[in-house]
Amino acid sequence: MAVPYGQRFPVEFETVFPQGGLMMGEVSAVTEYQSREDRAKGRPVRQQVDEETGKRMWRVTVSDPSATREADKSVSVTVLAEHQPVPPDGIEVAPGIVVRPIEFEGMTAAPKLEGQGEYKRLGYTLRATGMRTPAGQGAPAPRSSSRGSGGSGASATPSSGQDPTDGKAA
Repeated sequence: MAVPYGQRFPVEFETVFPQGGLMMGEVSAVTEYQSREDRAKGRPVRQQVDEETGKRMWRVTVSDPSATREADKSVSVTVLAEHQPVPPDGIEVAPGIVVRPIEFEGMTAAPKLEGQGEYKRLGYTLRATGMRTPAGQGAPAPRSSSRGSGGSGASATPSSGQDPTDGKAA
């Protein structure tokens, strides 16, 4: 089996982030490496362009609530777009701290080797063609409490108002 180097495999958002993703920070441009000499000469910093699509590369840091390893709790996703993607509206959880539930469109994963020496492992470069507010969330509504939902956005009780364990009304 010959898989070409750099092969990108289509992957569903729910496969990568089974409990959804939370955008941390802002969308930033992925820039080319600039040497000390380039900086000294005042050369402008150039944004990287994806070699396969020709689109500009933008980096988004996502917190993954389903991650079990500490190293996997923060994931970087590269969004390929001509113009800077606009993130969905967020929820201010504390003064100055905004959390944005996010969903990516057109995701691909490319395997890569991570780590050094004898501590290497298989990792993935994640790319997407767009981002949006997760389905069913719309604009964030004010909440009386942001605790107790488990981070998945799912309700602990069914919408009928009955407890699923005994059939009595909640």
